[in-house]
Amino acid sequence: MASTPPQNHRILSIGLHPRSLDYRTVSDGVDEGSLTARIERGNAALRDAGFDVVLCQVDTSPDAAEDVIRARCATTSFGLAMIGGGIRMVPEHTLLFERIVNVLLTESPGIRLCFNTAPDTLDALRRWIEPS
Repeated sequence: MASTPPQNHRILSIGLHPRSLDYRTVSDGVDEGSLTARIERGNAALRDAGFDVVLCQVDTSPDAAEDVIRARCATTSFGLAMIGGGIRMVPEHTLLFERIVNVLLTESPGIRLCFNTAPDTLDALRRWIEPS
């Protein structure tokens, strides 16, 4: 059976907070300021494309990330969560990724998950939701 699109089109976009990264390990001269600006531009582009996106930046601590996500889910309902590659694709963040998935499933029953494969996240969102 195929999964059905969520009825609720609000999207929780979860990624690492720029302050939580060790920029000594990041290539291409990226620093906290340039990453913050890139995240802001990306979320503005999603909103401009008609998506109802709520940014949720988390620390690398699984406990802290769970607390932030629980707080978001307590005040707003979401039909879709997109978890960024900085969480999913870094082996050291495997526990963080697992805890994020599990808290989403507990706090937002029926939520759908999507994952981008490139910095452009429009394709990941369009697999589940058509913008307004």
